[in-house]
Amino acid sequence: MADPIREAIRDRALSMGFDAVGFAEARLGPEAREGLHEFIAAGYHGDMGWLAGTAARRGDPRALWPEARSVVVLGVNYAPEGDPLALLDDSTRGVVSVYARGRDYHDTLKRRLKALAQWIEDHWPGVLKLFVDTAPVMEKPLAEQAGLGWQGKHTNLVSRDFGSWLFLGEIYLSLDLEPDSPAADHCGSCRRCLDACPTAAFPAPHQLDARRCISYLTIEHKGMIPVELRPLIGNRIYGCDDCLAVCPWNKFARATREPDFLPRQELTAPRLAALADLDEPEFRAMFAGSPIKRTGRNRFVRNVLIAIGNAAPGETQLLAAAERRLEDRSPLVRAAAVWAFLRLAPMSLREVERARRLAREDDPLVREEWDYHR
Repeated sequence: MADPIREAIRDRALSMGFDAVGFAEARLGPEAREGLHEFIAAGYHGDMGWLAGTAARRGDPRALWPEARSVVVLGVNYAPEGDPLALLDDSTRGVVSVYARGRDYHDTLKRRLKALAQWIEDHWPGVLKLFVDTAPVMEKPLAEQAGLGWQGKHTNLVSRDFGSWLFLGEIYLSLDLEPDSPAADHCGSCRRCLDACPTAAFPAPHQLDARRCISYLTIEHKGMIPVELRPLIGNRIYGCDDCLAVCPWNKFARATREPDFLPRQELTAPRLAALADLDEPEFRAMFAGSPIKRTGRNRFVRNVLIAIGNAAPGETQLLAAAERRLEDRSPLVRAAAVWAFLRLAPMSLREVERARRLAREDDPLVREEWDYHR
């Protein structure tokens, strides 16, 4: 017999716009903790020191909150209408990951989670906490335990109903509710996601080396992107959807109906030359309410310049945009501009020396970039 409290919560969540709802015990198996430990020990987390610093709480829901007994795991579909990889061959435009083309999902999910949590509190007074991505929660293993899907070989959640396109949020409850059955793995022998990765970021199935992942490099990484990886990034300027987009289970996904997740017009096919010219106020205005704003103008323009450097030679507008950024106030932007300019410019000594005068070498990051190209 189904738990009436659990089913009432499920029905309410679905009526509020959540697309997937599951229940799990507030506990993770040893394999989840061991996987996290191995990930950190191998250095695969790169600059994300906070992952190592929160590993103990991340690997055990009750270490994060001792009163937790059950977890409501909720998903919202953000599947795109068309092919998210369609613009990869247009070197004059940038490709933004599907999840970042609309409003910041953290805000949307948190608002909805708070409303659901308040409803639960009104009906079954107790103690609860809610989380959306930013807390030390291993949400994908919890989602698998709650039956929402399974962790594919690309380490992301795969759903039989929504493919690879689910945003996740959690409500920890002090209520002891019956858990759902865990989802079974349905990847079989398929390895499309592994083979699709432009930078070979998967050392093995179910393992990700974030230091080679384009999403990490364009969002989390604070310095210059390693030289050997830059040409592989292509025109991806914020995140990467390749491993998600090729999953066969996406054939069952339906395009999202959530207005907040529909793409902004200016992010569906943005021109790289225009993005490179964004100053700080323009960047903040353009990306208000967007997850891209968190990365900051300098890192974003760095990404744009890497994409410009990957354009076909002869793109005069892009070359001019790179040259303008040689005088940028940010050393990070200037260093990326050096790389882009030298990739596109005619290799005459006169042109190079002119560029050196523009991109002053008063910062080690810029000097290192010039030294590499000597």
